[in-house]
Amino acid sequence: MIDKTFIDKCKNIFGPENVLTDKAELISYSYDATPGIPREIPGVVVFPENTKQVQELVILARQTKTPIYPRGAGTSLSGGPVPLSKGVVIGFQRMNRIIEIDPDNLTATVQPGVVVAELNNAVAKYGLLYPPDPGSMATATVGGTVAENAGGLRGLKYGVTKHYIMGMEVVMPTGEIFRFGGKTVKNVTAYDFTHLFVGSEGTLGIVTEIICKLIPAPKYRKSMIAFFSKLEDAGKTVTDIVRNHVIPATLEIMDKVTIQTVENYAKVGLPTDVEALLLIEVDGMGQDSVLWEAEKCVEIIKQNNGTYKIAETDAERDSLWAARRAALPALAQVKPATILEDATVPRTKLVDMLVAVQNIAKKYNLMIGTFGHAGDGNLHPTLLVDPMNKEEMERVHKAVDEIFEVALSLGGTLSGEHGIGVAKLKYLKNEIGRSGIETMRRIKQALDPDNILNPGKLVPMED
Repeated sequence: MIDKTFIDKCKNIFGPENVLTDKAELISYSYDATPGIPREIPGVVVFPENTKQVQELVILARQTKTPIYPRGAGTSLSGGPVPLSKGVVIGFQRMNRIIEIDPDNLTATVQPGVVVAELNNAVAKYGLLYPPDPGSMATATVGGTVAENAGGLRGLKYGVTKHYIMGMEVVMPTGEIFRFGGKTVKNVTAYDFTHLFVGSEGTLGIVTEIICKLIPAPKYRKSMIAFFSKLEDAGKTVTDIVRNHVIPATLEIMDKVTIQTVENYAKVGLPTDVEALLLIEVDGMGQDSVLWEAEKCVEIIKQNNGTYKIAETDAERDSLWAARRAALPALAQVKPATILEDATVPRTKLVDMLVAVQNIAKKYNLMIGTFGHAGDGNLHPTLLVDPMNKEEMERVHKAVDEIFEVALSLGGTLSGEHGIGVAKLKYLKNEIGRSGIETMRRIKQALDPDNILNPGKLVPMED
């Protein structure tokens, strides 16, 4: 419970300058980037500067049975950091130090508030790369992306966040400080705690330090854009590229609605009469191998009736990617809000999913633009909505229900990179079943018996 005594103790722990209690300031911490979900204005917001302060807060919260809602930059698309009661939001903007870059062991040790793009800028000086690249990487924090197991455009070749975390320091719900993992390439000691906590959405512990795996940055790359008059040809191009053992760093798709909206918004010269476009980039350490992969992609595009353009300079590459970067802002300017989903299907079911989304849009008379990471089957059907229009929102909720129903029927998953949060909680049992729900509950109850860490997210504690 948040009362004057609790707030006074927070001020003693963090210092008055690191505690927010004014309602006008608290309101902004009741949101992330997810519209149309339950939310509550927190009772207090605190900003720790070290692990000890986090530990003292957890002990205080456990004594008073006060919910804690960990928060990075608030760019989550599933409601992960949104308070559901008058608890305490713990923001990590002031734990934003890159503790160490170790180029010999290919690691970086960071505090959770480090922005992903700033980490990449820092390691680039050593010719290294931290591959996870969510669309919000200019503002998203490493801690937030660890909590949500975020992905990004490079997911097909380089994977998602869980593939690049080697160890952590975590404040457990008991207040204990637990360190696991490290810089060793091999570490099979005990349970795989790293994979347990990555993607746990702050429900099992509060991450206060992270060891990230780095890789050598590719020296060569080649980008191209391809246009198709039929969705089926675009989908076949995606599967044919991988079938021919070419794994692009990025393989993105945009449907006709998105193409037309982007062109209307950004005027980047896209043809508005095509059904789909693919953005493809291959990269590597050898120039010859990169050129071979690019030539193979062109050959496959031609075989599938596509037209294409290859970027010959960095400026031309930036021009090609301007279209992809404009996708979400272009769609967002059409209506007051967007609901951005991340239903994911096997690569071979990509066209089936795109066609299903188009049919769902017609059925419920909604505008849905779909873009996303075609290479890994991770699509972003984006519903353009007016949250104040109750009748429209009823249709939106039914459409979202059907999108996830179709994704699961095609052998897919609820989330490729956004997490479950509160937005997808009601669908979870449809994917992992009763036994999966019960297993998650047992893990949650074993580690957090008082249910104080981010309650109401990821783990449905009641039927």
